[in-house]
Amino acid sequence: MSCSSASSASGVALPTRRAIDVPAGAAMVVFCVALGLQQVAIKSAAADIAPLSQIALRSMLAAMLVWGLAALRGISWRDFVAGLGPGVLVGLGFTFEFVFVALGLHYTTASHMSVFLYTAPVFAGLGLHLMVPGEQLIRRQWWGMALAFGGLVLAMAPSDDGADAGAMLVGDIFGLLAGMSWAATTLVLRRTSLSEAPPLQTQGYQLLTAGVLLLPVALFSGDLAAMQFSWIAVTSMAFQTLVISCAALLLWFALLRRYWASQLGVFSFLSPIFGVMFGALLLDEPLTVSFVVGGVMLLAGIVIVSRG
Repeated sequence: MSCSSASSASGVALPTRRAIDVPAGAAMVVFCVALGLQQVAIKSAAADIAPLSQIALRSMLAAMLVWGLAALRGISWRDFVAGLGPGVLVGLGFTFEFVFVALGLHYTTASHMSVFLYTAPVFAGLGLHLMVPGEQLIRRQWWGMALAFGGLVLAMAPSDDGADAGAMLVGDIFGLLAGMSWAATTLVLRRTSLSEAPPLQTQGYQLLTAGVLLLPVALFSGDLAAMQFSWIAVTSMAFQTLVISCAALLLWFALLRRYWASQLGVFSFLSPIFGVMFGALLLDEPLTVSFVVGGVMLLAGIVIVSRG
């Protein structure tokens, strides 16, 4: 599933993607460390600011920064209006992804959420197989799907702690729904003009849509009024806004325009590994044998699918 095509279906010349080099590899490691900390940051501040309110606030704050930067870079309002249709769809996929993350973190651990969120490449691979000519899965990728599914079932198996098993399962399902939403965003990006849009433009659609939709929900639910700005909450929100929503997303879209998506996808599987590690180290989250083994199987299957 390479994105190295030099021309579009309409014959318009497009930038040629290239294989990952050392700078890109280093950038992807930094990106994955940041994403690995994302769920931990949300979970650590949940007692002071509800997860959904965190997503709403960071999205709106980051949107203002990104749109201001876009104006400085010469991206006009006409550019945003021209891509408004697919931009709204990308924004909705992004919004639902993090709504499910926020809801899921009420029930499951940051470690579990980090792994189940990264089922997105499997769902994206299935969607591309069905919807995009030339993106059909080969036999080896179907074996990867089977391995990922087996790992998914094992990772979601209830632990010996029956009191928390039901809640964990609910949270894990929300993680899968977040992965599906991320996959839907990928499909929109691949099938529309946004595939070659400036990274700031795509990022602007995502963040503004999430902020506009989620801030009223957080306001009317009373979550905004109940916020407490402890040092943990302030530090977490600053990290999420500046590092995750601004720097990390901008880096990801910039890399997607220059390098093969399949190779970037393989690197991105470091994120759930870092997420599990940070969850265990910083939040003292328990790791069951079934989750660890199932998670390894799931990630191995995703790598096989993405390298097709």
